[in-house]
Amino acid sequence: MAAGLIVLCLAYVLSQFFRAFLAVLAGPLLQDIGASPDDLATASGLWFLVFALMQLPVGWALDHLGPRRTAAWLLLLGGGGGAALFAVATAPIHVSLAMGLIGVGCSPVLMASYYIFAREFPPARFATLAALMLGAGSAGNLIASYPTALAAEWFGWRGTLAGLAVLSALVAVGILVTVRDPERVTHANEKGSLFDLLKLPVVWPIMAMMFVNYVPSGAIRGLWIGPYLTDVFGLSTTQVGQATLLMGAAMIAGTFAYGPLDRILRTRKWVVAGGNMAGVATLVALVFTIDDSMWLSVALMAAIGFLGGSFPVIMAHGRSFFPPHLVGRGVTLLNLFGIGGVGVMQFASGRVHAAFSDAGGPAPYVAIFAFFAASLATGVAVYLFSRDRLD
Repeated sequence: MAAGLIVLCLAYVLSQFFRAFLAVLAGPLLQDIGASPDDLATASGLWFLVFALMQLPVGWALDHLGPRRTAAWLLLLGGGGGAALFAVATAPIHVSLAMGLIGVGCSPVLMASYYIFAREFPPARFATLAALMLGAGSAGNLIASYPTALAAEWFGWRGTLAGLAVLSALVAVGILVTVRDPERVTHANEKGSLFDLLKLPVVWPIMAMMFVNYVPSGAIRGLWIGPYLTDVFGLSTTQVGQATLLMGAAMIAGTFAYGPLDRILRTRKWVVAGGNMAGVATLVALVFTIDDSMWLSVALMAAIGFLGGSFPVIMAHGRSFFPPHLVGRGVTLLNLFGIGGVGVMQFASGRVHAAFSDAGGPAPYVAIFAFFAASLATGVAVYLFSRDRLD
């Protein structure tokens, strides 16, 4: 079990990398194949949307086929194949197609781990274990920053993606070899489906919070930090890589910080609500200081990343209401909302950027960050109607 979880963590490192590396390669992709920030917003949004839609079949597969085959084959075909397609891209549409395929490959890896946690470990430890996996796997977020900028300079972005295609295939084979499926739960008199989960009103406010929680940190770190710092402060690719490294480290620290708080404070609802209220305030501060100081902006984006790390606590909050035989579909349903929210908002943010681009200066980024703040505030308002619960 330990070896399998380690390999799944490596797979999640790749997943975190693929959702975040476009911010660093924005300059080279614009120069080589004419991919504008709006094109990359579409490609990034497609990764998140495909990833989210895949949660429906992934949830079924986890409950019926187990995490081993589900994670291994999708990562091999989607992650390896998508990275290979990206490596030979000659137009922005190729990047979008590649990112969609990579989204398929990355879609099962974290949920495979969460499925094992939910089935093999005590419920009270779920949030802590989920945070540990999320935090350790988020090393991919760091690799997708300054190290990727260096790799692009040394080997070119095509060589870097070709190497990632090979690495994805190797990790997929490792999953097949090391992961052990939990014993399948069978309930002759308790059949259920995704629709049975949607019939639980108690999880609706949780899903609303999940939909917006990851939007600011995922969208900014995954793309907008690069164009913003380049357009407003004139940073180079290497400097953008350093800034994304700081934000990525803050996101990891936030995940670890949130992990045990539900057990320490004896509440999940108010841990999530308080952290995300602070995130709204930080986004508003970024809007009002948009071009004051590069260092202040980087610090505020790092704070947004830190405060947005409540994903595992929200997941544990929702999981506490799911029946055992629907755990796989339950956690993937929540993940659909979490990742799908970033996909939808990333598409929307590209349109916001295009609408305000003629104004020049920081105006497009004021609009984007204000849009993220309003979305997060709305989600928190709905989440306040949720029912607190500890296992």
